Amino acid sequence: MKAAEISMGERTMPAPPRRATRRRLLLIGLNYDPEPLGIAPYTSAVAQALVGAGVAIDAIVAQPYYPTWRPWPGFGGWQRARENGVEVVRCPHYIPRDPNGIRRILHHVTFALAALAPALSRARRRPGAVLVIAPSLMAVPVGWLAARLSGARLWIHVQDFEVEASFATGLIRERSVLAKLALWVENRLLRSADLASTISPKMVERLIAKGVAAERVRELRNWASGSFAAGDPSGGAYRREWGLGDRKVALYSGNIANKQGLEVVIDAARRLRHRDDLVFVICGEGPNRARLMALADGLSNLQFHDLQPAERMGDLLALASMHLLPQIASAADLVLPSKLTNMLASGRPIVATAAKSSGLYDEVVGCGLAVPPGDGAAFAAAVAALADDPARCAELGEAGRLRAGERWGREALLSRFVAVAEAAMAVD
Repeated sequence: MKAAEISMGERTMPAPPRRATRRRLLLIGLNYDPEPLGIAPYTSAVAQALVGAGVAIDAIVAQPYYPTWRPWPGFGGWQRARENGVEVVRCPHYIPRDPNGIRRILHHVTFALAALAPALSRARRRPGAVLVIAPSLMAVPVGWLAARLSGARLWIHVQDFEVEASFATGLIRERSVLAKLALWVENRLLRSADLASTISPKMVERLIAKGVAAERVRELRNWASGSFAAGDPSGGAYRREWGLGDRKVALYSGNIANKQGLEVVIDAARRLRHRDDLVFVICGEGPNRARLMALADGLSNLQFHDLQPAERMGDLLALASMHLLPQIASAADLVLPSKLTNMLASGRPIVATAAKSSGLYDEVVGCGLAVPPGDGAAFAAAVAALADDPARCAELGEAGRLRAGERWGREALLSRFVAVAEAAMAVD
């Protein structure tokens, strides 16, 4: 897509005539480099792409903590640095060991409070736009105030509808007074945006349903890295290290929390424990890992491993005979899992849990198998079917690799993000 075009849902709209811009953008977001998973790699890459396009970026971010929910060594307190051309301010904030309920809310509140002073200070530099990444939606009032003081446009980019996700994962009771208040606040904050964007067609629809004017909404997808070069296309190094032999590997790699619904993987492993040719591997960190390991006790066909370094990601992706992408039903269309893009790019088929009405189903169908969320028997049957049909695995995997290039090409999507930013920073 040309830089002079803007995506709006599934349509391609011509951008308005080029106007003068204030070539500075203030970015506020929880997650940033060097966190390896989730939102951080996308936020960091967007900031660096804008720098490459000649935009000055001030980024106000949290100290690294994800996915372990522990402070990273070497970080803490207030830190200011220039990183890859971006002026980064890292804010101290509360990091709960068990990120549930009120503790997670405090996590977001303390970040928003810590971000306030540096955001107002940098508003004096008169950015053309203030971009707030959600999560954390609680930082939107900070972004709104900075935008109003500087005469900038407020831009909210939604990676995750966090209020409804908190209902889905049981962090907040859906029919409680707190839930009603949280939804009202979320809708008001989203409607305050001069521009709102999100990462999938279904999530675009959800923004509009929440009252954001359609002409203010853009679809800006996450991308597949495509840069994970596998030293061994069979994942041989990991096979030797983990004693996997020549067994087929059903791999999950990523965050281990409630919304992933990884219990279905444990169930499937238990149902297929009689198969000597198949092993399940769960690789990652998160608050639900200890409980899952307890559920899997005694299963010799399932292994847990820590999150692997980015430089070995290509070998890890190549290790998989198939990728596993579970998600609880109530989280459908609240977030499109960021790991999906690199799963597709790896050329391996996917077994996902997704209702036919969901956006995840639309993305997976043709590149893997989708079964109803929470259905361990169907999930196990899908894994077994792919394990028994190498030709079908190869066909679905190649379709996924092609789809990743067509829908999630990194350079094209970053160019689109830059084009939207240029329009947002345009001077009236």
